[in-house]
Order: sequence, then C-alpha cells, then structure tokens
Amino acid sequence: MTAAAKAATTRAVRVLRRLAGMAATLLVTSFLVFSSLFLAPGDPASFLIKGRSPSPEDLAALRSQYGFDEPFLVRYWNWLEGVLHGDFGRSYLFHQDVSSVIWSRLPSSMLLIAVSGLMIAVFGIGSGIIGALRRGSRTDRSLMLFVTVGAAAPAFVAALLLRSVFGVQLGWFPTIGNGEGLMDRLHHVILPAAALSVTFTALVTRVTRSAMLDELGRDHVEVALSRGAPRRTVIRRHVLRNALGPIVTVSALLVSGMLVSTAIVETAFGMSGVGSLLVQSVDQLDFQVVQAIVLLVVAAFVVVNALVDLVQPLIDPRTAAAGSAR
Repeated sequence: MTAAAKAATTRAVRVLRRLAGMAATLLVTSFLVFSSLFLAPGDPASFLIKGRSPSPEDLAALRSQYGFDEPFLVRYWNWLEGVLHGDFGRSYLFHQDVSSVIWSRLPSSMLLIAVSGLMIAVFGIGSGIIGALRRGSRTDRSLMLFVTVGAAAPAFVAALLLRSVFGVQLGWFPTIGNGEGLMDRLHHVILPAAALSVTFTALVTRVTRSAMLDELGRDHVEVALSRGAPRRTVIRRHVLRNALGPIVTVSALLVSGMLVSTAIVETAFGMSGVGSLLVQSVDQLDFQVVQAIVLLVVAAFVVVNALVDLVQPLIDPRTAAAGSAR
C-alpha cells in the first residue's frame, strides 16, 4: 500500500471513529436529558390542567393521552424514535409541534450568535495579536486589564451596563425586541451581541496572546528574523499560522457554547429567541421543549468539537504528523 493510500485510510478511519463517537455521545446525552427531567419538581399533567381540580378519571385519561402512564423506557424509546424522524413532540405551553416552536425562534438566536462570533473573532483575535507583538507595552497592559475584567464580568452585568449607557442615556441602540427587517434586526442585535461577547472576547484574547508568544519564542522564528527576513512575513507565515490551532479550537468551542448564554442576554433585552424560550419552558414545566433545546445545545457542542478535530490537521500539519506517529 502506497503512502497516499495509507494516509487516505487513516483519514477515513479517523472520520468514522469521530462519527461513531458523536452518535454514542448524542445517544447517552439523550437518555440523560430525558431521564433527568423526571427528577424535576412538578407534574406535566398538573400543568396541562392549569390549576383545575379534575376527577381521578379525567386525570388518568390525560396521562394516558400524553403517555405519562407508560413505563420510563417505553416513553424514552417513543421519544427517541420521534426525534430520529424530526419529531420532538408537542409543546404543552404553545400547543404546537416543538420543532415549529424552536424553528420560529432559531433565526433570532443564530443572528445573535453570528454577530457575537464576528465580534469575538475581530476583537478577540486582533487584541491577542496586538498584545503579543507589543508585549510589556502600555497597550499590552491595557489589554490584559480588559481581559481580567471581561473574563470576570457576567453576561447580565454587561447587558445591564450596555443598556444603561448606549441604550437609555445615549439612545444609540434599541434596548428591547428583535426588530423588523434585516437592517432593523441588526440594529437591535448590536447591544445583545456585545453583552454576549464580552467574556468570550476576553478569553479568546488571552488564548491568542499566549499562543502567539509561544510561537514568537521558537528557534526557527528567531533564526528567520536574525537572517533579515521581513518581520511581517515571519509573523504571518511562521507565527500566526502555527498559532491558529489553539485559537480556532477555543474560538469554535466558545461560539458553540454561546447558545446557552443567549438565555441571559435574550431575557435581558426582551428578545424572542431560543435562549428566552428555554427560560420560559423551564419556568412553565414545558418538558418537551426543554428536552429538545438541551439536546440541540449538546449536539452543537459535539458537532463543532468533531469538526474542529477533523480540521485541525489542515490548520496545523504537525498535529497530523503527531497522530500518525502514535
């Protein structure tokens, strides 16, 4: 077998292993998510009757209608079978299919995450590069102060501060709602995206600065600079390129985790998204919606983690060589 064929076989096995791991992780997660909700206080049947006092016969009929009287494993299997066909059940609160409820809210959350991700990439990576190249300067110290404060600032604190300053006092941005139309939606999402991205930007700045400093201290970088190679070329080809591995890994995982953090920001700014839907569903014991959103969040983590693992050798060939050596 030629070297190219061996490499192709290794990549195929790697992909199959990752897919099998993703499937196993999602299966275990689905079971944990489904079973954990049985530990939550309250009875879904009690929510459906909305405080009325039905007869035992009516309550038994209601439980039978929604399958609450079936054994746990039977309920889990029926739910899992529906999920595999894209059916997450019916919302107790909205009296609609869970998929329809989530899909109607998903665009707002995706826009929020996309704008936040762009802010994180531009300001986080850019600040980390500047801090590494100007290590010890006043600019670097100012950036490290931002990193310390930003990493410790909860999203709701940033949301309240941004609303107060840029929304109420200055009146530059709206402070509530999703907006209508593309430009109005973008105008509405700026403040929530900034509040959501503060902590993540600080973390990406720290990772980028650390990765850049590690690469700047490599022998081949010092040799290239000592031989008169242009500093910009050395930084672009030998420093930034080799530092992209940890930067992309951390950035991708943070962005995938932002779906959870949207709950705080969307609630603070009165946005109608998946995050605020999760809060509302937990408060109203709408178990079907909670299960679907939690599974969606876990799936986002698993898929992004797998994609990063597969793309990593393309970004940094040294990881592929290390994997082949093992």
